[in-house]
Amino acid sequence: MITASQKRKENIAEYLLYMWQIEDIIRANGLDIDRIRENVIDRYPSLTDDQRREMIGWYESLIDMMRREGVEKTGHLQLNKNVIIQLAELHQALLKDPRFPDYTAEFYRTLPYIVELRAKSGEEKSGEIETCFNALYGMLMLRLQGKEVTPQTQDAIRQISRFIALLSHDFKLDEADQLFKNDD
Repeated sequence: MITASQKRKENIAEYLLYMWQIEDIIRANGLDIDRIRENVIDRYPSLTDDQRREMIGWYESLIDMMRREGVEKTGHLQLNKNVIIQLAELHQALLKDPRFPDYTAEFYRTLPYIVELRAKSGEEKSGEIETCFNALYGMLMLRLQGKEVTPQTQDAIRQISRFIALLSHDFKLDEADQLFKNDD
């Protein structure tokens, strides 16, 4: 909760990947707040009583949302889908705007990897941005599991990371109303 709000302000990509991980942590604990308290919250011994209550409340609200939205087993919360939607809309705006040739070039360097990932996973319904995040999250999970990653996959992830880092940077500028300013 504290980490999430900090990441949301600093780096939208890190925030989204973190929130997807939180969804999986909640699922791994059977959407059970007592298990989450024991396996997650209690591992922060320096929390004050107020912080502990706030964190429990945050997890409880996420559990409730997951149940109401039917994402107990798979999928993502609407609040996380909304981030993907915002990023996809910004992505389209940047591609259409001739003031951002570097962004467009970075995207076209990334596009072959996106196409390849979609072909391998049968991901027809995911957009370009969500496909990138799925790849980054998949890599995170592979690293956490200590699994080997081919050099080709490492190259793809490096390029996708560069592209998403640029999009995240532009997102932060856009939120501060500094991205699409007229140069008058």
